[in-house]
Amino acid sequence: MRKLMTIVFALSLLTALSLMAQDTPQQDNMKSAPSAKAAHITGKISDDGKTFVSDSDGKSYTISNPDAVKGHEGHHVTLKANVSADKSTVDVVSLKMAGDTMKKNSSQN
Repeated sequence: MRKLMTIVFALSLLTALSLMAQDTPQQDNMKSAPSAKAAHITGKISDDGKTFVSDSDGKSYTISNPDAVKGHEGHHVTLKANVSADKSTVDVVSLKMAGDTMKKNSSQN
C-alpha cells in the first residue's frame, strides 16, 4: 500500500509540474500585450505607403503591413489598427476614406 501511495504522489507531482511549465509562456505574452492597443485613428498615409501621420497629434507611425493600405497612398483615411506607441508602428486591420467624415464635421462647426 505504501508503494502505491508513493507512485500516485509522484505522478501527481509530475502532472502539476508539467501544467506549471505549460502556463509560463502564456503569462509572458500577457505581459507584452499592453504595448500594442487597438484604436481608430485618422490621418494621412504617405505617398510611398510606408508611414502614417496622425491628425490628432501629428505623430508619424511606420506601417508594419503596407500591403493593407495599397492603393490609398497619399490619402486621408481612418484606420482601425493596433498601435504600438513605444515602437511608433501601426498594424492596419482595416481602413476607410476619411473624406466624407471630414465634410460632415466641418459643416457642423
